[in-house]
Amino acid sequence: MLEKINRILNTIIGAFVGVFIGHGIYVFWDFKAHPDLYAMQSAPWYTSILLYGIVTAVVLIAAVIIKLIIRQKLKKEYHNG
Repeated sequence: MLEKINRILNTIIGAFVGVFIGHGIYVFWDFKAHPDLYAMQSAPWYTSILLYGIVTAVVLIAAVIIKLIIRQKLKKEYHNG
């Protein structure tokens, strides 16, 4: 069961990192293609990238903490037999 949760966490980590990278590339490309649209906004063009980055960091930190707890439990099971 713990190994299944670990695989699910790996998938979540990969998905969030992939979405963050893809979103960052898209926003940068869109900014280069349409700089006048971003000039009209009061926020910098990279604001949405920062927000995605913060959400991704929170999810990654939570997933890593859960993975460390799982690793500890798996070690205890392995040593206890």
